Amino acid sequence: MVCSQALDSVHGRAWLVALGLLALVGCAGRAPEPVVQAPVAAATWQQVDRALLQASRSATLQAEVYAQGSMDQWRTRVYQQTDEHFIPWFSGYWTQEWLSLKVGWYSLNSRDSDQASRRLALYLQEQYQQRVLVPVALEIDADQITAQAMEFYVQLLRQQLALTTGALQLPAVQLDQHLERITAIDLGPQASQRASLRQLLQVEPIARLPAYGPLLQRLRVPEQASGTSGVPRVAQQTSDKLQAQFAGRGVAGAVAAAVGRVAGALISVGVAGVRALVQDNDRQDLQAQTRRDLGEAFDQAWLRQLHDPEHGVMAGVHYLGRQLEGQLQAAPVPQGMEGVP
Repeated sequence: MVCSQALDSVHGRAWLVALGLLALVGCAGRAPEPVVQAPVAAATWQQVDRALLQASRSATLQAEVYAQGSMDQWRTRVYQQTDEHFIPWFSGYWTQEWLSLKVGWYSLNSRDSDQASRRLALYLQEQYQQRVLVPVALEIDADQITAQAMEFYVQLLRQQLALTTGALQLPAVQLDQHLERITAIDLGPQASQRASLRQLLQVEPIARLPAYGPLLQRLRVPEQASGTSGVPRVAQQTSDKLQAQFAGRGVAGAVAAAVGRVAGALISVGVAGVRALVQDNDRQDLQAQTRRDLGEAFDQAWLRQLHDPEHGVMAGVHYLGRQLEGQLQAAPVPQGMEGVP
């Protein structure tokens, strides 16, 4: 009797242990309940927006310092390349001979007195592009400075956002949703023409964004306004000088009467050029005048590139800054915090 009761007791405990194990197995196989994160307070998002606005303003100032230094470097290299490769070529004896023939040919084939100057300007611009701007662009140019200034600006925004979100311990999902609602690039309705602030801050480098290329294209200076060399002024002066020299040489009429108008004019232009067009004692004056003309025109264009908010090297930074200013409807910055990045 006692043994029977003992066996029943052992069996009962075994059943309890088995039921407990089954319960544990059931709990282990069940997925954990998702943790529901409390929504972030509106005041906290306003604090985030204020931090982004302040970061944008601070980053713009720092990007301007960067752009100024890069533009100084670019200008120095353009001056060096002009002195070393364009001015010696332009003032050379045989170059001036060749230019005299071109101006004479242009004048013979056009009744427009300005046509020769315009065609000479195009030729000299091509030469300036090949001898100065293209070689310098292999090192640095305005388009590169524009792109690098934008990348620097966005990097500074990322740093400030990381500091802000770390201090406030914002949930990543809610932060992404907040940044997604802010449009950083808005060039049109297509997805390839738009980018949210979340995309701008998360895609590295920003050149990988589909909307980045169209934005740079919009920022570029229109072709007709992009001259930075002063070549048209040099061409006008050169053409006027050459045509004045041709007009004063009686040999042209004599040769033309002997061999015909076109052939005679070309021969006389060449002979007159070989005799007196460029003398060694005039070359230094020509080089100095050309250097002044190119330098003055380039400096004016350089300043436009640096300060033009629509097409200058800071245009991309200013565009992004305006986008943030227009959309982040943040509360006024607390007094005493105006200069805090």
